[in-house]
Amino acid sequence: MKIGDHLARGYSSFSFEFFPPKSEEAAAQLERTIAELSVLNPTFVSVTYGAGGSTREKTLDIVSRVKTGTGIEAMAHLTCVGSTRAEIEGVLDRLVDAGVENVLALRGDPPKGQTEFVAVEGGFRYANDLVSMIRERYGKRLSVGGACYPERHTECANPHVDLTNLKRKVDAGLDFLVTQLFFDNRRYFEFVDRARAIGIRVPILPGLMPITNAAQVERFTQSCGAALPFQLAAELDRRRNDPQGVLQLGVAHATAQAIDLLMSGAPGLHFYTLNRSTATKDVFQALKAAGFTDRAEVTSAA
Repeated sequence: MKIGDHLARGYSSFSFEFFPPKSEEAAAQLERTIAELSVLNPTFVSVTYGAGGSTREKTLDIVSRVKTGTGIEAMAHLTCVGSTRAEIEGVLDRLVDAGVENVLALRGDPPKGQTEFVAVEGGFRYANDLVSMIRERYGKRLSVGGACYPERHTECANPHVDLTNLKRKVDAGLDFLVTQLFFDNRRYFEFVDRARAIGIRVPILPGLMPITNAAQVERFTQSCGAALPFQLAAELDRRRNDPQGVLQLGVAHATAQAIDLLMSGAPGLHFYTLNRSTATKDVFQALKAAGFTDRAEVTSAA
């Protein structure tokens, strides 16, 4: 199932994001998480791609196993970092051969220790170049998504320039967008309004991350440019030394975000799971109990 086709039919999309594990213990944790979240019948899951393609093989393996072993639709992240066009084409060919129909096309972050992105000789400098290549080579055989930043890209101080760059990427052939995480829904809705005003018409899936650790979420917000609303930050600080209290707060806030987003017309939800299932599962079960997942009946089994 192509994610773009699913969204075009007007069904809500509920998806989970994983990253390739770096140890045997982490691999075991990921397997447990996939098993626990699979029973929720998500529309799709996505698997990230390490800097410089450092987790390329693991990404390909996980995406292929999820697709063939669980029956759940899988989307592979793909970046321009450290790879030539020929190398990226080789990765895409392997994905297509494995039956994968969805990719998230990204420029990618600079490798660790570098402050600026530098394309390798024979590689791509921008994500829109990657999207254009995918469309030229594979046509509509793949559904292609892209990333966007409701609170601006960390490398672009001018929101209008950021949106102009995003439209260039969409016009290159994207079917949908997935946002960076955010904790204030106002940021998402204002971003969608600005995107529509500039001519971006594809579905924009909001990205949510239930808070499970105070220090961790503070690091994430600093690195990705997302802001914690004042009241949430204050409550998080008050519970800092109470892990269960932090988890309860995170689940409650993410659930409230999710309900508001869906009631206000968001096309679905994309959960950043951090390879853990508890918080995401709790939020999803609350949505299911309230009937918000009913519109997601067309899933990977279709």
